[in-house]
Amino acid sequence: MTSVRQHLALLILQWALCGVGGTLFAAAYDPNVLPKGHDYFELRDGIANARLKFECEQTGRIAFLGGSITAGGGWREHTMKYFQARFPQTKFEFIGAGISSMGSVPHAFRLERDVLSKEPVDLLFVEAAVNDSSNIPDQPDQMLRGMEGVVRHARAANPLTDIVHLHFVMPPHMTDFNQGRVPVSIAQHEKVAVAYGNPSLNLSREVTDRINAGEFTWEKDFKNLHPSPFGHQLYANSIARMLDAAFAKRSATAMKPHLLPALVDARSYVRGRLGNIAQARVVKGFTLEPAWQPADKKGTRAGFVDVPALVGTEPGAEFEFSFNGTGAGLFIAAGPDAGRIEHSVDGGAWRTTDTFTQWSTGLHLPWAIILDDGLKPGSHTVKVRIAAGHDAKGTGTTLRVFHLLLN
Repeated sequence: MTSVRQHLALLILQWALCGVGGTLFAAAYDPNVLPKGHDYFELRDGIANARLKFECEQTGRIAFLGGSITAGGGWREHTMKYFQARFPQTKFEFIGAGISSMGSVPHAFRLERDVLSKEPVDLLFVEAAVNDSSNIPDQPDQMLRGMEGVVRHARAANPLTDIVHLHFVMPPHMTDFNQGRVPVSIAQHEKVAVAYGNPSLNLSREVTDRINAGEFTWEKDFKNLHPSPFGHQLYANSIARMLDAAFAKRSATAMKPHLLPALVDARSYVRGRLGNIAQARVVKGFTLEPAWQPADKKGTRAGFVDVPALVGTEPGAEFEFSFNGTGAGLFIAAGPDAGRIEHSVDGGAWRTTDTFTQWSTGLHLPWAIILDDGLKPGSHTVKVRIAAGHDAKGTGTTLRVFHLLLN
Protein backbone atom coordinates (compact mmCIF):
# COMPACT_ATOMS: atom_id res chain seq x y z
CA MET A 1 0.00 0.00 0.00
CA THR A 2 1.45 3.34 -1.05
CA SER A 3 0.91 5.19 2.24
CA VAL A 4 2.55 2.39 4.23
CA ARG A 5 5.54 2.24 1.87
CA GLN A 6 5.89 6.01 1.99
CA HIS A 7 5.81 5.92 5.79
CA LEU A 8 8.58 3.30 5.93
CA ALA A 9 10.67 5.12 3.35
CA LEU A 10 10.36 8.36 5.31
CA LEU A 11 11.56 6.68 8.50
CA ILE A 12 14.56 5.23 6.71
CA LEU A 13 15.43 8.62 5.24
CA GLN A 14 15.11 10.31 8.63
CA TRP A 15 17.45 7.78 10.23
CA ALA A 16 19.95 8.10 7.41
CA LEU A 17 20.07 11.87 7.93
CA CYS A 18 20.05 11.89 11.72
CA GLY A 19 22.03 8.74 12.44
CA VAL A 20 21.43 6.02 14.98
CA GLY A 21 23.68 5.64 18.00
CA GLY A 22 26.03 8.32 16.72
CA THR A 23 26.66 6.64 13.35
CA LEU A 24 24.90 6.86 10.03
CA PHE A 25 22.05 4.45 9.45
CA ALA A 26 23.30 1.43 7.52
CA ALA A 27 23.32 2.94 4.04
CA ALA A 28 23.58 -0.40 2.23
CA TYR A 29 20.35 -1.72 3.73
CA ASP A 30 17.30 -1.57 1.50
CA PRO A 31 14.31 -3.51 2.90
CA ASN A 32 13.01 -4.27 -0.58
CA VAL A 33 16.28 -5.60 -2.00
CA LEU A 34 16.80 -9.19 -0.90
CA PRO A 35 20.44 -10.26 -0.44
CA LYS A 36 19.93 -13.72 -1.95
CA GLY A 37 17.07 -12.93 -4.29
CA HIS A 38 14.41 -14.74 -2.28
CA ASP A 39 12.21 -13.72 0.60
CA TYR A 40 12.21 -15.13 4.10
CA PHE A 41 8.55 -15.91 4.64
CA GLU A 42 6.22 -18.78 3.78
CA LEU A 43 2.58 -17.75 3.42
CA ARG A 44 1.08 -21.26 3.43
CA ASP A 45 -2.68 -20.82 4.12
CA GLY A 46 -2.22 -17.07 4.50
CA ILE A 47 -4.27 -14.60 6.54
CA ALA A 48 -7.37 -14.25 4.36
CA ASN A 49 -9.75 -14.51 7.31
CA ALA A 50 -8.16 -11.51 9.00
CA ARG A 51 -8.19 -9.48 5.77
CA LEU A 52 -11.89 -10.14 5.20
CA LYS A 53 -12.71 -9.28 8.82
CA PHE A 54 -10.78 -6.00 8.61
CA GLU A 55 -12.25 -5.04 5.24
CA CYS A 56 -15.84 -6.22 5.53
CA GLU A 57 -16.65 -5.77 9.21
CA GLN A 58 -14.14 -2.94 9.77
CA THR A 59 -13.17 -4.25 13.18
CA GLY A 60 -10.16 -6.27 14.18
CA ARG A 61 -8.46 -7.76 17.21
CA ILE A 62 -4.74 -8.45 16.81
CA ALA A 63 -2.60 -10.04 19.53
CA PHE A 64 1.18 -10.05 19.90
CA LEU A 65 2.41 -12.96 22.04
CA GLY A 66 6.10 -13.08 22.85
CA GLY A 67 8.98 -12.28 25.16
CA SER A 68 10.93 -9.11 25.86
CA ILE A 69 11.46 -8.29 22.16
CA THR A 70 7.68 -8.07 21.86
CA ALA A 71 7.14 -6.45 25.25
CA GLY A 72 9.62 -3.71 24.40
CA GLY A 73 7.46 -2.32 21.60
CA GLY A 74 9.44 -1.20 18.58
CA TRP A 75 8.51 -3.65 15.82
CA ARG A 76 5.10 -4.20 17.41
CA GLU A 77 4.24 -0.50 17.39
CA HIS A 78 5.43 -0.10 13.80
CA THR A 79 3.26 -3.07 12.82
CA MET A 80 0.23 -1.61 14.57
CA LYS A 81 0.71 1.56 12.51
CA TYR A 82 0.93 -0.57 9.37
CA PHE A 83 -2.52 -2.03 9.99
CA GLN A 84 -4.01 1.36 10.80
CA ALA A 85 -2.58 2.80 7.57
CA ARG A 86 -3.64 -0.14 5.40
CA PHE A 87 -7.17 -0.35 6.84
CA PRO A 88 -7.95 3.28 7.79
CA GLN A 89 -11.67 2.62 8.27
CA THR A 90 -11.12 -0.31 10.62
CA LYS A 91 -11.33 -0.03 14.39
CA PHE A 92 -8.53 -2.14 15.84
CA GLU A 93 -7.93 -3.52 19.28
CA PHE A 94 -4.30 -4.50 19.84
CA ILE A 95 -3.34 -6.91 22.62
CA GLY A 96 0.25 -6.62 23.80
CA ALA A 97 0.99 -9.99 25.41
CA GLY A 98 4.78 -9.77 25.55
CA ILE A 99 6.42 -10.67 28.87
CA SER A 100 10.19 -10.68 29.31
CA SER A 101 11.87 -14.10 29.52
CA MET A 102 8.82 -15.97 28.21
CA GLY A 103 9.17 -18.72 25.60
CA SER A 104 6.75 -21.16 24.01
CA VAL A 105 6.11 -23.23 27.16
CA PRO A 106 4.87 -20.35 29.34
CA HIS A 107 3.07 -18.94 26.27
CA ALA A 108 1.01 -22.13 26.05
CA PHE A 109 -0.11 -21.94 29.68
CA ARG A 110 -0.76 -18.18 29.85
CA LEU A 111 -2.51 -17.93 26.48
CA GLU A 112 -5.98 -18.20 28.00
CA ARG A 113 -5.35 -15.43 30.52
CA ASP A 114 -3.29 -13.03 28.43
CA VAL A 115 -4.89 -13.40 24.98
CA LEU A 116 -8.02 -15.52 24.71
CA SER A 117 -9.79 -13.89 27.65
CA LYS A 118 -9.94 -10.70 25.55
CA GLU A 119 -12.64 -12.19 23.26
CA PRO A 120 -11.98 -13.84 19.86
CA VAL A 121 -8.70 -12.93 18.18
CA ASP A 122 -8.58 -12.39 14.42
CA LEU A 123 -4.80 -12.41 13.99
CA LEU A 124 -2.14 -13.70 16.37
CA PHE A 125 1.58 -13.00 16.03
CA VAL A 126 3.70 -15.37 18.15
CA GLU A 127 7.47 -15.40 18.73
CA ALA A 128 9.57 -17.62 20.99
CA ALA A 129 12.67 -18.69 19.03
CA VAL A 130 15.12 -16.55 21.02
CA ASN A 131 13.85 -17.43 24.49
CA ASP A 132 13.41 -21.10 23.65
CA SER A 133 17.02 -21.21 22.45
CA SER A 134 18.15 -19.47 25.63
CA ASN A 135 15.89 -21.06 28.24
CA ILE A 136 15.43 -24.69 27.16
CA PRO A 137 18.22 -25.40 24.64
CA ASP A 138 18.30 -29.06 25.69
CA GLN A 139 14.50 -29.50 25.56
CA PRO A 140 13.53 -29.43 21.86
CA ASP A 141 10.40 -31.49 22.56
CA GLN A 142 9.14 -28.78 24.89
CA MET A 143 9.79 -26.14 22.21
CA LEU A 144 7.42 -28.00 19.91
CA ARG A 145 4.88 -28.89 22.58
CA GLY A 146 4.69 -25.30 23.77
CA MET A 147 4.24 -23.84 20.29
CA GLU A 148 1.69 -26.44 19.26
CA GLY A 149 -0.12 -25.76 22.52
CA VAL A 150 -0.42 -22.09 21.59
CA VAL A 151 -1.62 -22.73 18.05
CA ARG A 152 -4.09 -25.51 18.73
CA HIS A 153 -5.54 -23.81 21.82
CA ALA A 154 -6.03 -20.58 19.87
CA ARG A 155 -7.69 -22.46 17.01
CA ALA A 156 -9.92 -24.45 19.37
CA ALA A 157 -11.12 -21.14 20.82
CA ASN A 158 -11.71 -19.61 17.37
CA PRO A 159 -11.17 -21.70 14.20
CA LEU A 160 -11.10 -18.48 12.14
CA THR A 161 -7.99 -17.11 13.87
CA ASP A 162 -5.03 -16.57 11.55
CA ILE A 163 -1.61 -17.11 13.15
CA VAL A 164 1.81 -15.82 12.08
CA HIS A 165 5.07 -17.22 13.48
CA LEU A 166 8.00 -14.81 13.78
CA HIS A 167 11.54 -16.13 14.29
CA PHE A 168 13.76 -13.40 15.74
CA VAL A 169 17.56 -13.43 15.70
CA MET A 170 20.31 -14.00 18.25
CA PRO A 171 24.06 -14.61 17.70
CA PRO A 172 23.89 -18.40 18.25
CA HIS A 173 21.27 -18.57 15.48
CA MET A 174 23.65 -16.74 13.16
CA THR A 175 26.39 -19.22 14.01
CA ASP A 176 24.06 -22.10 13.21
CA PHE A 177 23.05 -20.66 9.84
CA ASN A 178 26.65 -19.88 8.91
CA GLN A 179 27.59 -23.48 9.69
CA GLY A 180 24.75 -24.90 7.61
CA ARG A 181 22.33 -25.69 10.45
CA VAL A 182 18.81 -24.51 11.18
CA PRO A 183 18.56 -23.42 14.83
CA VAL A 184 16.70 -26.06 16.80
CA SER A 185 14.02 -23.72 18.14
CA ILE A 186 13.22 -22.43 14.65
CA ALA A 187 13.10 -25.96 13.24
CA GLN A 188 10.71 -27.06 15.99
CA HIS A 189 8.43 -24.05 15.58
CA GLU A 190 8.42 -24.53 11.82
CA LYS A 191 7.09 -28.06 12.26
CA VAL A 192 4.04 -26.53 13.91
CA ALA A 193 3.68 -23.78 11.31
CA VAL A 194 3.78 -26.31 8.47
CA ALA A 195 1.33 -28.72 10.12
CA TYR A 196 -1.23 -25.99 10.81
CA GLY A 197 -0.74 -24.03 7.57
CA ASN A 198 0.45 -20.88 9.32
CA PRO A 199 2.59 -18.18 7.71
CA SER A 200 6.06 -17.81 9.18
CA LEU A 201 8.81 -15.22 8.76
CA ASN A 202 12.43 -16.20 9.39
CA LEU A 203 13.86 -12.85 10.46
CA SER A 204 16.81 -14.66 12.01
CA ARG A 205 17.92 -15.96 8.62
CA GLU A 206 17.27 -12.61 6.93
CA VAL A 207 19.41 -10.67 9.41
CA THR A 208 22.19 -13.25 9.05
CA ASP A 209 22.15 -13.00 5.25
CA ARG A 210 22.06 -9.20 5.25
CA ILE A 211 24.99 -9.00 7.67
CA ASN A 212 26.94 -11.50 5.54
CA ALA A 213 26.17 -9.33 2.49
CA GLY A 214 27.75 -6.32 4.22
CA GLU A 215 24.54 -4.29 4.51
CA PHE A 216 25.09 -3.56 8.21
CA THR A 217 26.82 -5.03 11.25
CA TRP A 218 25.58 -6.62 14.41
CA GLU A 219 27.86 -4.57 16.66
CA LYS A 220 27.23 -1.10 15.22
CA ASP A 221 23.70 -1.36 13.85
CA PHE A 222 21.61 -4.25 15.20
CA LYS A 223 23.57 -4.28 18.48
CA ASN A 224 21.73 -6.90 20.52
CA LEU A 225 19.12 -9.63 20.49
CA HIS A 226 17.03 -6.85 22.03
CA PRO A 227 17.37 -4.81 18.84
CA SER A 228 18.35 -1.20 18.43
CA PRO A 229 15.74 1.09 16.84
CA PHE A 230 17.32 0.09 13.52
CA GLY A 231 16.77 -3.58 14.31
CA HIS A 232 13.17 -3.06 15.33
CA GLN A 233 12.53 -1.12 12.12
CA LEU A 234 14.13 -3.89 10.07
CA TYR A 235 11.79 -6.38 11.69
CA ALA A 236 8.81 -4.12 10.95
CA ASN A 237 9.90 -3.61 7.33
CA SER A 238 10.07 -7.35 6.75
CA ILE A 239 6.76 -7.98 8.48
CA ALA A 240 5.17 -5.29 6.26
CA ARG A 241 6.66 -6.96 3.18
CA MET A 242 5.17 -10.30 4.23
CA LEU A 243 1.78 -8.74 5.01
CA ASP A 244 1.72 -6.96 1.65
CA ALA A 245 2.24 -10.29 -0.09
CA ALA A 246 -0.38 -12.03 2.05
CA PHE A 247 -3.01 -9.35 1.54
CA ALA A 248 -2.36 -9.33 -2.21
CA LYS A 249 -3.77 -12.88 -2.38
CA ARG A 250 -7.44 -12.04 -2.75
CA SER A 251 -9.03 -15.29 -3.96
CA ALA A 252 -11.01 -15.86 -0.75
CA THR A 253 -14.45 -14.25 -0.63
CA ALA A 254 -15.63 -15.79 2.65
CA MET A 255 -13.90 -16.63 5.90
CA LYS A 256 -12.97 -20.28 6.21
CA PRO A 257 -12.38 -22.15 9.49
CA HIS A 258 -8.92 -23.66 9.87
CA LEU A 259 -9.13 -27.43 10.20
CA LEU A 260 -7.19 -29.03 13.04
CA PRO A 261 -4.68 -31.62 11.81
CA ALA A 262 -3.51 -34.61 13.78
CA LEU A 263 -1.31 -33.59 16.70
CA VAL A 264 2.34 -33.19 15.78
CA ASP A 265 3.20 -34.32 19.32
CA ALA A 266 0.62 -36.11 21.46
CA ARG A 267 2.16 -34.48 24.56
CA SER A 268 1.70 -30.91 23.33
CA TYR A 269 0.32 -28.41 25.82
CA VAL A 270 -2.91 -27.85 23.93
CA ARG A 271 -5.06 -27.55 27.06
CA GLY A 272 -2.54 -25.56 29.04
CA ARG A 273 -3.82 -23.15 31.67
CA LEU A 274 -2.66 -21.43 34.83
CA GLY A 275 -3.80 -23.12 38.03
CA ASN A 276 -4.49 -21.21 41.24
CA ILE A 277 -1.85 -21.74 43.94
CA ALA A 278 -4.55 -21.22 46.55
CA GLN A 279 -5.84 -24.66 45.55
CA ALA A 280 -2.56 -26.30 46.59
CA ARG A 281 -2.54 -28.12 49.94
CA VAL A 282 0.36 -27.23 52.20
CA VAL A 283 1.83 -30.30 53.87
CA LYS A 284 4.43 -28.35 55.82
CA GLY A 285 6.73 -25.36 55.58
CA PHE A 286 5.01 -23.35 52.81
CA THR A 287 3.16 -20.06 53.28
CA LEU A 288 0.81 -18.28 50.90
CA GLU A 289 2.10 -14.70 50.83
CA PRO A 290 -0.56 -12.26 49.53
CA ALA A 291 1.83 -9.80 47.85
CA TRP A 292 5.36 -11.17 47.63
CA GLN A 293 8.32 -8.80 47.35
CA PRO A 294 12.03 -9.68 47.41
CA ALA A 295 13.87 -8.88 50.62
CA ASP A 296 17.20 -8.91 48.76
CA LYS A 297 16.21 -6.03 46.44
CA LYS A 298 17.14 -8.06 43.36
CA GLY A 299 15.29 -7.48 40.11
CA THR A 300 11.81 -8.79 39.36
CA ARG A 301 9.45 -9.00 36.41
CA ALA A 302 6.01 -7.43 36.17
CA GLY A 303 3.35 -9.92 37.22
CA PHE A 304 5.79 -11.76 39.48
CA VAL A 305 6.03 -9.24 42.32
CA ASP A 306 3.33 -7.73 44.55
CA VAL A 307 1.14 -10.73 43.74
CA PRO A 308 0.34 -13.92 45.68
CA ALA A 309 3.13 -16.49 45.94
CA LEU A 310 3.39 -19.85 47.65
CA VAL A 311 6.76 -19.66 49.42
CA GLY A 312 8.91 -22.23 51.15
CA THR A 313 12.45 -21.62 52.36
CA GLU A 314 13.58 -24.76 54.19
CA PRO A 315 14.54 -28.26 52.98
CA GLY A 316 11.64 -30.64 53.45
CA ALA A 317 8.94 -27.99 52.99
CA GLU A 318 6.20 -29.64 50.95
CA PHE A 319 2.87 -29.02 49.21
CA GLU A 320 0.66 -31.01 46.87
CA PHE A 321 -2.04 -30.39 44.29
CA SER A 322 -4.45 -32.44 42.22
CA PHE A 323 -5.62 -31.92 38.66
CA ASN A 324 -7.27 -33.66 35.74
CA GLY A 325 -5.13 -33.90 32.60
CA THR A 326 -1.88 -35.23 31.20
CA GLY A 327 0.81 -32.84 32.46
CA ALA A 328 1.71 -30.34 35.14
CA GLY A 329 4.40 -27.92 36.20
CA LEU A 330 5.15 -24.79 38.19
CA PHE A 331 5.50 -21.12 37.28
CA ILE A 332 8.10 -19.80 39.72
CA ALA A 333 10.52 -16.95 40.33
CA ALA A 334 14.03 -18.40 40.22
CA GLY A 335 16.13 -15.91 42.18
CA PRO A 336 19.53 -15.98 43.90
CA ASP A 337 18.22 -18.27 46.65
CA ALA A 338 16.56 -20.78 44.30
CA GLY A 339 17.68 -24.39 44.60
CA ARG A 340 16.73 -27.99 43.97
CA ILE A 341 13.21 -29.33 44.31
CA GLU A 342 11.80 -32.83 44.20
CA HIS A 343 8.43 -34.00 42.96
CA SER A 344 6.39 -37.18 42.93
CA VAL A 345 3.31 -37.93 40.80
CA ASP A 346 0.63 -40.30 42.05
CA GLY A 347 2.94 -41.75 44.70
CA GLY A 348 5.73 -42.54 42.24
CA ALA A 349 9.45 -42.08 42.65
CA TRP A 350 10.76 -38.67 43.59
CA ARG A 351 12.54 -36.78 40.81
CA THR A 352 14.86 -33.79 41.23
CA THR A 353 14.90 -30.47 39.33
CA ASP A 354 17.35 -27.62 39.82
CA THR A 355 15.45 -24.32 39.65
CA PHE A 356 18.56 -22.10 39.72
CA THR A 357 19.25 -20.56 36.27
CA GLN A 358 22.15 -18.73 34.66
CA TRP A 359 20.27 -15.45 35.27
CA SER A 360 19.21 -16.15 38.87
CA THR A 361 22.13 -14.41 40.57
CA GLY A 362 20.77 -10.93 39.92
CA LEU A 363 17.12 -11.51 39.06
CA HIS A 364 14.05 -13.27 40.42
CA LEU A 365 13.41 -14.70 36.99
CA PRO A 366 9.94 -15.96 35.96
CA TRP A 367 10.55 -19.58 35.10
CA ALA A 368 8.24 -22.31 33.81
CA ILE A 369 9.12 -25.81 34.96
CA ILE A 370 7.42 -28.85 33.45
CA LEU A 371 7.34 -31.60 36.06
CA ASP A 372 5.68 -34.28 33.92
CA ASP A 373 3.96 -34.06 30.54
CA GLY A 374 3.49 -37.72 29.73
CA LEU A 375 0.74 -38.79 32.14
CA LYS A 376 -2.29 -40.83 31.16
CA PRO A 377 -5.47 -38.71 30.85
CA GLY A 378 -7.28 -38.52 34.18
CA SER A 379 -6.90 -37.35 37.76
CA HIS A 380 -3.42 -37.00 39.25
CA THR A 381 -1.82 -35.76 42.45
CA VAL A 382 1.56 -34.07 42.46
CA LYS A 383 3.71 -33.62 45.55
CA VAL A 384 6.49 -31.01 45.54
CA ARG A 385 9.15 -30.51 48.21
CA ILE A 386 12.36 -28.55 48.64
CA ALA A 387 15.36 -30.83 48.41
CA ALA A 388 17.84 -31.08 51.24
CA GLY A 389 21.20 -29.36 50.90
CA HIS A 390 22.79 -27.40 48.08
CA ASP A 391 23.96 -28.51 44.68
CA ALA A 392 27.40 -27.89 43.17
CA LYS A 393 26.39 -24.35 42.24
CA GLY A 394 25.92 -23.42 45.87
CA THR A 395 22.33 -22.32 45.30
CA GLY A 396 19.77 -21.89 48.02
CA THR A 397 16.71 -23.70 49.33
CA THR A 398 13.82 -21.39 48.44
CA LEU A 399 10.87 -22.06 46.16
CA ARG A 400 8.38 -19.36 45.19
CA VAL A 401 5.42 -20.53 43.14
CA PHE A 402 3.08 -18.06 41.43
CA HIS A 403 0.99 -20.40 39.30
CA LEU A 404 0.45 -24.08 38.77
CA LEU A 405 0.88 -25.17 35.15
CA LEU A 406 -1.90 -27.58 34.23
CA ASN A 407 -2.38 -29.36 30.90
